[in-house]
Amino acid sequence: MLTDVKIIDFTNYLPGPFATLRLAELGAEVIKIEGPNGDPARHLEPIVQGQGVLFTGNNRGKHSHFLNLKDTRDLNKVKELILEADVIIESFRPGVMKRLTLDYDTVRKYHPTIVYCSLVGYGENTFYSTFGSHDLNYMAISGMLAQWKDDKGRPIHPSQQIADLVGGIVASERILAGLVQRGIYGIGSYHQVSMADTMTALMGNHHLIHQATEMKKGVEVLAGTIVNYCLYETSDNRYMALGALEKKFWQAFCLAVDHPEWTSCHMREVSDPIYKQVCTVFKERSFTDWMDFSEQVDCCLTPVLEIDEVPKSNYHQQRGNFIFHDNWSRIQQYSDLRNSQKKK
Repeated sequence: MLTDVKIIDFTNYLPGPFATLRLAELGAEVIKIEGPNGDPARHLEPIVQGQGVLFTGNNRGKHSHFLNLKDTRDLNKVKELILEADVIIESFRPGVMKRLTLDYDTVRKYHPTIVYCSLVGYGENTFYSTFGSHDLNYMAISGMLAQWKDDKGRPIHPSQQIADLVGGIVASERILAGLVQRGIYGIGSYHQVSMADTMTALMGNHHLIHQATEMKKGVEVLAGTIVNYCLYETSDNRYMALGALEKKFWQAFCLAVDHPEWTSCHMREVSDPIYKQVCTVFKERSFTDWMDFSEQVDCCLTPVLEIDEVPKSNYHQQRGNFIFHDNWSRIQQYSDLRNSQKKK
């Protein structure tokens, strides 16, 4: 869908590269501008065959140019590339692109139809604007991190970079909107995406509910407070996710486990005695047994899979969500990184 769209990518690590990866998968040509030492993600552990796995995974299908933007010759090369481009995305701290004469106000003077996206941490008009920050910071300041706590009330350190990835998705969304606008009106546009603001926007429902009820966990029935929408432990200490919000799914579950008397207990809170009864039933079967059950009974029941189990699951195999290669070199070749124009 984005054939003939050319993107100049000045981003590193995860948010920006994930944004342009999504656009590359839609057919765009992405030219990645890296410093003389490359994107720092190239050197981030784990490293396979001399290259960081994070870099390989998020930069496949792109073309890399290794350039020193403080060098006049290299800077001029970048400007030549920009003249042929449709989109620029950058994630430097505020002021860096202006010092390099690559900011939107400067670029649009010689390329008025450029779609320009700045992916930043905190946005403008705040003393936070120039502060360094990462995924954990955005999750913390938005209130999202406080949504996951252990039994002592301490926030749980997430193992997924939610802010970085969602920030990348929002950036790609804004770029696509800019391309649509250009297609309709023939004009360029500037977009600033703040990852802290993006996380805060995701917490919008929580803020509205808190104002109305002082409830801090958002939609109460979705926060593990009711029997038919909850996580349950199996006999071998694994977990199943039951999401039977609609009565018909709850009834299907109750009948399938031979407890028709539970059908009238739809939407009961976990403080109700039935909760312990349901826990007991789940503890009577193994994780594998419940997986088989979930594929036979339509009751919104799914296994809580570990990362190594996901590619092997029937769902993902049927969808073809994972492509396996016989060696890592083939993945790197597909990434088009071996054909990079590396500055000598």
